[in-house]
Amino acid sequence: SIYVLAVLLIPRFPRMTDDMARSALLSFVNSKCCYGNRAAGELLIQELKPQTFYRYRLKTFNETRVCEWTFEPYTNASVDGPQNGVSPRPWDIKVQVPQMFQEDTKKFRVPHSSLLKECHKCHGRGRYKCSGCHGGGRMRCVICNGARKAKHLKYQKRCQVCSGTGRKRCNTCSGRGNKTCSTCQGVKKLLHFIQLIITWKNNVYEFISEQQLSFPRDLLSNAMGENVLKDENTLVYPLVDFPNAEISLASQRAIAEHHGPLTSTSRILRQVCLLKLEFYPNFNLITYEKFGNHNTMLEITSKQK
Repeated sequence: SIYVLAVLLIPRFPRMTDDMARSALLSFVNSKCCYGNRAAGELLIQELKPQTFYRYRLKTFNETRVCEWTFEPYTNASVDGPQNGVSPRPWDIKVQVPQMFQEDTKKFRVPHSSLLKECHKCHGRGRYKCSGCHGGGRMRCVICNGARKAKHLKYQKRCQVCSGTGRKRCNTCSGRGNKTCSTCQGVKKLLHFIQLIITWKNNVYEFISEQQLSFPRDLLSNAMGENVLKDENTLVYPLVDFPNAEISLASQRAIAEHHGPLTSTSRILRQVCLLKLEFYPNFNLITYEKFGNHNTMLEITSKQK
């Protein structure tokens, strides 16, 4: 069964009055320590011109599955290898999918893919020769440089650091000459297996119909407006017959981009597209912009007559 949700709403923006605009302006001025509010209170607003723009947003929830070989120290547990059957393919492994549009990454061991091998680092010894002392357990004294005498002291014959031996215990291996293998942690064997890495990730495409915006576009992410259309499904379709041609083209481009990267390792679980209508009014004497239904001041620029 296919689940489709499509909602068409008629935007009802509040009518912007002079008093509302002046109140927002005074609020902005009062929030600044060095701004005076007299001019804002006496300012004559000659004209308000509401402008609207569409915001189209497509969010695609993808699941990607990748397999890779990895290993870990053997813990004497039973080995689930090929003798127990054929390993399932990546998409045949059932896992718990997180809540839709909630990003996450999880790793799973593929059944029947485990192999027990000798550690490649220490060749099954559990330890390897110390690289600092080359297995000798002692190193040349850095004070006397192996000369057994402290040359920097006139009346000192024997080096006090190495007790006149010219050598001292290796700090890397504590004088043992070898170290525990960090790869197998001394157990001499490694368990190799195929690891399935599943990544749930959102891809987001956003398009704004109004290109000649007189304020930074990053502020638009906080704008609020009215939902015109919402569609949620496994796969959504472009808005072919939408009256605004820019939105129609943007929806086609968004869906094509989100389908483009899909391969045998990636699938779409869910898509949701949202079309919003937002607006801001312009003042004739000042540049004043209002985002969505909130009276938010962006900038004030006096115009010279």
